[in-house]
Amino acid sequence: MIDKIASWKFSEEFVSEPEHIANARRQAQELGVEPVTAGTGNQLALIAAISNARSIVEIGTGAGVSGLWLLSASDESVLTTIDDEPEYQNVAREMFKQSGIAQNRIRAITGKARAVVGNMAEEAYDLVFIDIDPNDLEAVLEAAIGLVKKGGTIVVAHALWRDRVPNPALRDEDTTSLRNVIRNLGDREEFISSLSMVGDGLLVAVKAS
Repeated sequence: MIDKIASWKFSEEFVSEPEHIANARRQAQELGVEPVTAGTGNQLALIAAISNARSIVEIGTGAGVSGLWLLSASDESVLTTIDDEPEYQNVAREMFKQSGIAQNRIRAITGKARAVVGNMAEEAYDLVFIDIDPNDLEAVLEAAIGLVKKGGTIVVAHALWRDRVPNPALRDEDTTSLRNVIRNLGDREEFISSLSMVGDGLLVAVKAS
Protein backbone atom coordinates (compact mmCIF):
# COMPACT_ATOMS: atom_id res chain seq x y z
CA MET A 1 0.00 0.00 0.00
CA ILE A 2 1.25 3.45 -0.87
CA ASP A 3 2.17 5.54 2.16
CA LYS A 4 0.31 8.80 1.53
CA ILE A 5 1.72 10.42 4.67
CA ALA A 6 5.29 9.72 3.56
CA SER A 7 4.48 11.09 0.09
CA TRP A 8 2.98 14.26 1.61
CA LYS A 9 6.03 14.71 3.86
CA PHE A 10 8.39 14.16 0.92
CA SER A 11 6.63 16.79 -1.19
CA GLU A 12 6.61 19.28 1.69
CA GLU A 13 10.34 18.80 2.30
CA PHE A 14 11.09 19.14 -1.42
CA VAL A 15 10.92 22.91 -0.97
CA SER A 16 13.92 24.85 0.30
CA GLU A 17 12.50 27.92 2.03
CA PRO A 18 14.54 31.13 1.58
CA GLU A 19 16.05 32.43 4.80
CA HIS A 20 14.08 35.69 4.81
CA ILE A 21 10.82 33.72 4.66
CA ALA A 22 12.07 31.27 7.29
CA ASN A 23 12.74 34.30 9.51
CA ALA A 24 9.14 35.47 9.03
CA ARG A 25 8.01 31.96 9.93
CA ARG A 26 9.92 32.16 13.21
CA GLN A 27 8.26 35.49 13.95
CA ALA A 28 4.85 33.97 13.24
CA GLN A 29 5.51 31.15 15.64
CA GLU A 30 6.52 33.62 18.35
CA LEU A 31 3.23 35.46 17.78
CA GLY A 32 1.27 32.23 17.99
CA VAL A 33 0.17 32.57 14.36
CA GLU A 34 0.04 29.48 12.16
CA PRO A 35 1.77 30.32 8.86
CA VAL A 36 1.28 28.36 5.66
CA THR A 37 3.70 25.47 5.23
CA ALA A 38 6.72 25.88 2.99
CA GLY A 39 5.08 23.55 0.48
CA THR A 40 1.96 25.71 0.45
CA GLY A 41 4.02 28.88 0.08
CA ASN A 42 5.86 27.37 -2.85
CA GLN A 43 2.51 26.50 -4.46
CA LEU A 44 1.34 30.09 -3.95
CA ALA A 45 4.45 31.39 -5.69
CA LEU A 46 3.92 28.91 -8.51
CA ILE A 47 0.27 29.94 -8.96
CA ALA A 48 1.22 33.62 -8.95
CA ALA A 49 3.93 32.98 -11.54
CA ILE A 50 1.80 30.82 -13.85
CA SER A 51 -1.09 33.27 -13.73
CA ASN A 52 1.26 36.24 -14.22
CA ALA A 53 -0.39 37.86 -11.20
CA ARG A 54 0.52 41.52 -10.80
CA SER A 55 -2.27 42.71 -8.50
CA ILE A 56 -2.67 40.39 -5.50
CA VAL A 57 -4.97 40.49 -2.49
CA GLU A 58 -4.15 38.55 0.66
CA ILE A 59 -6.90 38.19 3.26
CA GLY A 60 -5.08 37.25 6.46
CA THR A 61 -1.63 38.85 6.74
CA GLY A 62 -0.23 36.92 9.69
CA ALA A 63 3.49 37.66 10.03
CA GLY A 64 4.04 37.96 6.29
CA VAL A 65 5.04 34.39 5.37
CA SER A 66 2.44 33.86 2.64
CA GLY A 67 2.82 37.45 1.44
CA LEU A 68 6.54 36.97 0.90
CA TRP A 69 5.92 33.77 -1.04
CA LEU A 70 3.31 35.51 -3.22
CA LEU A 71 5.62 38.44 -3.92
CA SER A 72 8.53 36.14 -4.78
CA ALA A 73 6.96 35.22 -8.13
CA SER A 74 7.58 38.61 -9.73
CA ASP A 75 9.35 41.87 -8.97
CA GLU A 76 6.41 43.69 -10.56
CA SER A 77 3.62 42.32 -8.37
CA VAL A 78 1.84 44.48 -5.79
CA LEU A 79 0.27 43.00 -2.65
CA THR A 80 -2.75 44.36 -0.78
CA THR A 81 -2.80 42.50 2.52
CA ILE A 82 -5.67 42.65 5.03
CA ASP A 83 -5.78 41.69 8.70
CA ASP A 84 -7.72 42.83 11.76
CA GLU A 85 -4.71 42.41 14.08
CA PRO A 86 -2.44 45.52 14.03
CA GLU A 87 0.32 43.64 15.85
CA TYR A 88 0.50 41.03 13.10
CA GLN A 89 0.67 43.66 10.40
CA ASN A 90 3.41 45.57 12.20
CA VAL A 91 5.51 42.41 12.29
CA ALA A 92 4.69 41.66 8.64
CA ARG A 93 5.72 45.17 7.58
CA GLU A 94 9.07 44.65 9.31
CA MET A 95 9.50 41.28 7.58
CA PHE A 96 8.76 42.86 4.19
CA LYS A 97 11.25 45.64 4.95
CA GLN A 98 13.97 43.23 6.06
CA SER A 99 13.37 41.18 2.90
CA GLY A 100 14.03 44.20 0.70
CA ILE A 101 10.46 44.54 -0.59
CA ALA A 102 9.88 48.09 -1.83
CA GLN A 103 7.21 49.99 0.10
CA ASN A 104 5.26 50.76 -3.08
CA ARG A 105 4.68 47.03 -3.56
CA ILE A 106 2.81 46.67 -0.26
CA ARG A 107 -0.52 48.07 0.84
CA ALA A 108 -1.41 46.87 4.34
CA ILE A 109 -4.99 47.46 5.50
CA THR A 110 -6.05 46.87 9.10
CA GLY A 111 -9.71 45.98 9.48
CA LYS A 112 -12.35 43.28 9.34
CA ALA A 113 -11.94 41.38 6.10
CA ARG A 114 -15.58 41.46 5.06
CA ALA A 115 -15.86 45.23 5.48
CA VAL A 116 -12.54 45.97 3.76
CA VAL A 117 -13.08 43.62 0.82
CA GLY A 118 -16.59 44.95 0.32
CA ASN A 119 -15.15 48.42 -0.36
CA MET A 120 -12.48 47.34 -2.84
CA ALA A 121 -12.68 47.67 -6.62
CA GLU A 122 -14.48 44.80 -8.33
CA GLU A 123 -12.75 42.68 -10.98
CA ALA A 124 -9.48 44.54 -10.38
CA TYR A 125 -7.19 41.77 -9.07
CA ASP A 126 -5.35 38.84 -10.61
CA LEU A 127 -5.14 36.70 -7.50
CA VAL A 128 -6.95 36.60 -4.15
CA PHE A 129 -5.51 34.43 -1.38
CA ILE A 130 -7.67 33.75 1.68
CA ASP A 131 -6.27 32.44 4.96
CA ILE A 132 -8.70 33.31 7.76
CA ASP A 133 -10.80 31.70 10.46
CA PRO A 134 -13.21 29.22 8.79
CA ASN A 135 -16.14 30.81 10.64
CA ASP A 136 -15.52 34.04 8.70
CA LEU A 137 -14.72 32.40 5.40
CA GLU A 138 -18.17 32.00 3.89
CA ALA A 139 -19.09 35.62 4.58
CA VAL A 140 -15.88 36.86 2.95
CA LEU A 141 -15.95 34.53 -0.05
CA GLU A 142 -18.71 36.25 -1.99
CA ALA A 143 -16.99 39.63 -1.76
CA ALA A 144 -13.64 38.04 -2.62
CA ILE A 145 -15.10 36.45 -5.75
CA GLY A 146 -16.14 39.90 -6.92
CA LEU A 147 -12.55 41.17 -6.73
CA VAL A 148 -11.15 38.70 -9.26
CA LYS A 149 -10.70 39.59 -12.92
CA LYS A 150 -11.68 37.16 -15.64
CA GLY A 151 -8.78 34.75 -15.84
CA GLY A 152 -7.92 35.53 -12.21
CA THR A 153 -7.52 33.07 -9.36
CA ILE A 154 -8.95 32.55 -5.89
CA VAL A 155 -6.91 30.41 -3.48
CA VAL A 156 -8.20 29.23 -0.10
CA ALA A 157 -5.82 27.86 2.56
CA HIS A 158 -6.64 25.06 5.02
CA ALA A 159 -9.17 23.62 2.60
CA LEU A 160 -8.93 20.15 4.17
CA TRP A 161 -8.97 21.57 7.72
CA ARG A 162 -6.78 19.18 9.71
CA ASP A 163 -7.93 16.31 7.46
CA ARG A 164 -11.45 16.72 8.84
CA VAL A 165 -13.20 17.86 5.65
CA PRO A 166 -13.07 14.44 3.90
CA ASN A 167 -14.77 12.73 6.87
CA PRO A 168 -18.56 13.14 6.47
CA ALA A 169 -19.12 12.18 10.12
CA LEU A 170 -17.40 15.39 11.27
CA ARG A 171 -19.88 18.28 11.21
CA ASP A 172 -18.45 20.99 13.45
CA GLU A 173 -18.83 24.59 12.27
CA ASP A 174 -15.28 25.01 10.97
CA THR A 175 -15.32 21.78 8.97
CA THR A 176 -18.79 22.47 7.59
CA SER A 177 -17.76 25.98 6.55
CA LEU A 178 -14.81 24.65 4.53
CA ARG A 179 -17.03 22.03 2.88
CA ASN A 180 -19.51 24.74 1.93
CA VAL A 181 -16.77 26.88 0.40
CA ILE A 182 -15.40 23.95 -1.61
CA ARG A 183 -18.91 23.14 -2.84
CA ASN A 184 -19.66 26.78 -3.59
CA LEU A 185 -16.66 27.31 -5.83
CA GLY A 186 -16.91 23.83 -7.33
CA ASP A 187 -20.53 24.40 -8.39
CA ARG A 188 -19.93 27.76 -10.09
CA GLU A 189 -19.87 27.47 -13.86
CA GLU A 190 -17.59 30.51 -14.19
CA PHE A 191 -14.82 28.85 -12.17
CA ILE A 192 -12.52 25.92 -12.84
CA SER A 193 -11.67 24.51 -9.40
CA SER A 194 -9.10 22.10 -8.04
CA LEU A 195 -8.33 20.78 -4.57
CA SER A 196 -4.70 20.13 -3.65
CA MET A 197 -3.38 18.16 -0.68
CA VAL A 198 -0.40 20.46 -0.17
CA GLY A 199 -0.04 21.68 3.41
CA ASP A 200 -3.44 21.61 5.11
CA GLY A 201 -5.17 21.59 1.73
CA LEU A 202 -5.32 24.29 -0.92
CA LEU A 203 -8.45 25.12 -2.92
CA VAL A 204 -7.66 26.82 -6.24
CA ALA A 205 -10.35 28.29 -8.48
CA VAL A 206 -9.70 30.12 -11.76
CA LYS A 207 -12.33 32.47 -13.15
CA ALA A 208 -12.82 31.43 -16.75
CA SER A 209 -12.13 34.13 -19.34
